[in-house]
Amino acid sequence: MATEMCPMKPEPTLSFTQGLIVGQISVVLLIAAFIKFFIFGDAPSPEVTASLRAAERRSRTLAHRQSLLTLRSATPNATRPSQQPSLNKKKSSILRSPPTLTIGSILNKTYYNVDSHQPESLDWFNVLIAQTIAQFRSDAQQDDAILTSLTKALNGDSRPDFLDEIKVTELTLGEDFPIFSNCRIIPVDEDGLSLNGGSSGSGEKRFDANGLRAKREGSRLQARMDVDLSDMITLALETKIQLNYPRRLTAVLPVALAVSVVRFSGTLSVSFIPSNPSTHTPASMTFGFLDDYRLDFSVRSLVGSRSRLQDVPKIAQLVEARLHRWFDERAVEPRFQEIALPSFWPRKRNTRGGSSGSVTDEIPLPDGLSPISTSIPSAPSNSSSLGKGKGREVSREEVRRELQAEAAAGQRRDTSPLPDNLRYRRVRSRNDRGSSGTGEFSMPGSLPGMALDLPT
Repeated sequence: MATEMCPMKPEPTLSFTQGLIVGQISVVLLIAAFIKFFIFGDAPSPEVTASLRAAERRSRTLAHRQSLLTLRSATPNATRPSQQPSLNKKKSSILRSPPTLTIGSILNKTYYNVDSHQPESLDWFNVLIAQTIAQFRSDAQQDDAILTSLTKALNGDSRPDFLDEIKVTELTLGEDFPIFSNCRIIPVDEDGLSLNGGSSGSGEKRFDANGLRAKREGSRLQARMDVDLSDMITLALETKIQLNYPRRLTAVLPVALAVSVVRFSGTLSVSFIPSNPSTHTPASMTFGFLDDYRLDFSVRSLVGSRSRLQDVPKIAQLVEARLHRWFDERAVEPRFQEIALPSFWPRKRNTRGGSSGSVTDEIPLPDGLSPISTSIPSAPSNSSSLGKGKGREVSREEVRRELQAEAAAGQRRDTSPLPDNLRYRRVRSRNDRGSSGTGEFSMPGSLPGMALDLPT
């Protein structure tokens, strides 16, 4: 009977100590690689980063445009939402409606040729924008209004749990102003695509103001202008990253971050969308930026309390990528911002400046003098210090006191002896008789006591 033999187990080639050493070495290598490539790794140059982002934005725009063209070719013209017939409503027989205006007729009536018109410099617009921004910066200094609003917004409900309270340590609104230039008018369709079609022999695009494309429903005119800003707009924050596992506040890491906008250049597009009574849509103004913009940041970071890491390149890349994504998702084509416009008809409640009229009062004077009629401007309609009635009462009372004081002083001068070098004149009526019983009255320029015998 053969004896059954158990197979021998293979002995481990590495002992427990050797395995522990290999594991520790692997962890150290991973930590070293993380520190070298993540923390102390060299960031790519700004030019390379900008070109990569521009190519990504351009590809996204082309893909969106291609999807629009594909959707148009697959959708019949009769079922497009923009070409659906509007509801027939009863129109007024008194108010005569003007003929329907298209972008072609607007261009013809304003003598604007989109092909030959030279771009405008917009110097006057730059001055107005500079005044508006200067006033905004001045208002922000009063009562720290922008600082309070910004702190409240940063510490709102969207703040994650692992972040402590965010404090604003520095806020700089800049000193320079954006420069707008090279403004031109571009006809576009309802999707924002340019209507400039075929090219001529010289390679220039031509637009026919009387063609079918100019009469297409939903077409509009779009103003495009170049924007350039070189400034230092800084926002510095300070917070703490909290580790709440396995128990609350297991570890706390202080973080300080300062982000500055150094340069912005791009193309701004502004267009007006008329109201649509059938859908109860008000008139609106839209604005956005083309995908050829350039936005440069300067990010400074400080991590830690004792052993501090300053200006970590990977943190700067993450912050810049997040800011670019935030801007692209809100104001870069095909996305845009839309602002509803109020009614263009002038209204009394929107009137400001000037006076609403004048108040005419008669100031009573002492005996012997006739009342004086004065015209006192009323208080402004938007006065914040005094009400209308109170302001008028104060003005009338001041004028009344001054005139009464002058009249009383004149009576005292008439009854008091006059010096030789002063002469006062008092107006008398024709019925006023002197002590001699003859009809005497004063003439302009006459001396007191001199009687004029004039034939009656």
